[in-house]
Amino acid sequence: MTFKLTTLLAVCVAVALGGLDATPAEAATSKKPAAKRKAKPVRQIEASDPDNLLLQSSAVVVQDQTTGAMLFEKNSDAVLPIASITKLMTAMVVLDAQLPLTETLSIGPEDVDTLKGTASRLKVGTELSREDLLLLALMASENRAASALSRHYPGGAGEFVAAMNRKAEAIGLTDTRFSDPTGLTAANVSSARDLSRMVAAAARYPLIRELSTTPSHRVVAGGRPLEFRNTNTLVRSQASGWDIAVSKTGYIREAGKCLVMQAWMNNKPVVIVLLDSWGRLTRIGDANRIKRWIEHASAGSGRRAAG
Repeated sequence: MTFKLTTLLAVCVAVALGGLDATPAEAATSKKPAAKRKAKPVRQIEASDPDNLLLQSSAVVVQDQTTGAMLFEKNSDAVLPIASITKLMTAMVVLDAQLPLTETLSIGPEDVDTLKGTASRLKVGTELSREDLLLLALMASENRAASALSRHYPGGAGEFVAAMNRKAEAIGLTDTRFSDPTGLTAANVSSARDLSRMVAAAARYPLIRELSTTPSHRVVAGGRPLEFRNTNTLVRSQASGWDIAVSKTGYIREAGKCLVMQAWMNNKPVVIVLLDSWGRLTRIGDANRIKRWIEHASAGSGRRAAG
């Protein structure tokens, strides 16, 4: 009994302290004297028990990719806008077409965002290789890069979007619809459960794994060097302690802040999907809470087996 109580208290402390963006409610909970809490029976950590995680994202999936087991779900079937998570599908469609990665493509006026008015350092007339545009779309979430990739697809942007929806159907995404290659439109929707399948599919492409987890990259555009950084701070920070194989962030107002990853934890690939987070660091805090939760659960299991 003493061992189980110690393990449970360690997990509660880790959850309460998890993430840089811990909410005041979480902080208050962590400071509440134990004597004032309603007594609960001591029990083992259950991966499906939402009481073990205080996640702020509206929809969540945590999946053991090796076994397919869902370790945690929260509103996993809710169909929501997915913003730039879209670009994982954009990359798969580009690579499926087996187009030359060294071919030079240009940014055109059609690639300028007139829907949300987002800025870009890729000026109209910029010429880059297809691989560089793919890198910028995945790593830096560059909307003009994603748009240009779709325009230079056989049949043009319309056929590209049709190919995105065909690919979604082929990999079993029943809640997913695409209307553009960037994710700027709220008409691009999916569920957290569907996105866990999409991340797993994207992880089968070595180039997507490489490009989506590149911390930073410099390209020469218009005769001058431009430095781009990964939009996922967990990828950029060597001190984060993460081993990330696939990464993509997303944000538009309708979708909130989103994050999907395939990461290695306890020598197993785990897919994490976080949708509709609103705090500046909430999705990162949620991801760190999940990581600590899984690692503590595994450590407790290992100690019980050894005993």
